[in-house]
Amino acid sequence: MEMDKTQGMEQKPKTGQGGLKKMGNSLLGGLIFGLTAGLVIVVMLSLFPRNGNVDTLNNHGETEAAEEKVSGKDGEKKADSQGSVPEGGDIQTAESTAESQTVVTDVTKVVDNVMPCVVSIFSTYVVDEDFWGYHYDYEAEGGGSGIIVGENETELLIVTNNHVVEDSKELTVQFIDDSVASALVKGTDEDMDLAVIAIEIADLDPSTKSAIRVATMGDSDKLKVGEPAIAIGNALGYGQSVTTGVISAVNRSYTDEYGPLYGGSLEEDNYDNVKYLIQTDAAINPGNSGGALLNVRGEVVGINSSKIAEYTVEGMGYAIPISTAEPIITELMSRRTRAPGKTKQNSAYLGISGVAVSGDMQKRYDLKKGMYITQVFADTPAKEAGIRKGDILLSIDDVTIGDMDELSQALSGYEEGAEVVLKLLKRSNSGYVEKEIEVILGGRE
Repeated sequence: MEMDKTQGMEQKPKTGQGGLKKMGNSLLGGLIFGLTAGLVIVVMLSLFPRNGNVDTLNNHGETEAAEEKVSGKDGEKKADSQGSVPEGGDIQTAESTAESQTVVTDVTKVVDNVMPCVVSIFSTYVVDEDFWGYHYDYEAEGGGSGIIVGENETELLIVTNNHVVEDSKELTVQFIDDSVASALVKGTDEDMDLAVIAIEIADLDPSTKSAIRVATMGDSDKLKVGEPAIAIGNALGYGQSVTTGVISAVNRSYTDEYGPLYGGSLEEDNYDNVKYLIQTDAAINPGNSGGALLNVRGEVVGINSSKIAEYTVEGMGYAIPISTAEPIITELMSRRTRAPGKTKQNSAYLGISGVAVSGDMQKRYDLKKGMYITQVFADTPAKEAGIRKGDILLSIDDVTIGDMDELSQALSGYEEGAEVVLKLLKRSNSGYVEKEIEVILGGRE
């Protein structure tokens, strides 16, 4: 019987049609894998640029789409100048700002220009103490800052905070050249915490007059949150120093344990013009009160007024906006100069009482403000001058009067026997008629 030749022998692989098919399948699989990998790499590169990080890169495609919409492509509405999108638009991505809009670190030019406008103010006042039934008083010293805001024929005029000069027996001002001069009170506004003091120009040396400057006022209504801010003042009584920061907030109200900074209620009619306060993180410390808050152009945009002095709070200083303060400063500058320490109790006397004119009456007679006289006391200068109940007092020597507090403040600058000009609306059968009368003021007994 013939044996099969293939039996017991190792079988070799065939290299025919089956082998070629397997090789083809392998090549096709490798080609598909390579194409797939290449496609994945291309997609990844398009989504993730080489110079970006993950957080930035994830928004890359969205940013391009947003730019197209903001620029007005494909009929989309453009965003406004603030980067917001009209109603119905998509939320946009904040764009990078120009490199020129950087934090200002070198303020030497501004300081060189404005430092001569800022002064240090030192006050002497009496402190009353009551200790275990024993009453005694003693003199103490305080300090603050001021800004040179103008001059008249005989006086250099400086604005500061009311609380810097309040109850002072003596005021001394130190200028940029370290010279000092005595100051008098021109006018104060307790509610707005503002005061103007005056120095006789004749008392200043020629070298001091050439060293000092009058400050330039800015526009606090145009301030933007985040713009640089510079504060100059007599911090801690050591002399003028400079701090920098930014405008942290505007129209900021501030109330401490004694109530609103301006006194009273900011909702009252008398405070319709108040723009509240500027908040800044430029360091403002005791002694800075009354000093200047400046923009990068060296313009005064605020009068530094207070600082939250709590250990849990840092970088929250406040300033009175100059756009709010400026008309008040102008009015205070027009008042009669008086010595420090003049109070309502020892001021000249007119002999009337009244209330602020109502809003309806202001509109009817086109008045900014005035005081409706409710009573004229017997045997007083007002009675002798023919002032009657129902008249409206508008001003004393061009100082506007709106209520009894303003009347008292205005009279505090006069001595007994002083002659003043009163502007009134006199009541008559045909309505009110404006009239000016001269009155010789009396004195309190």
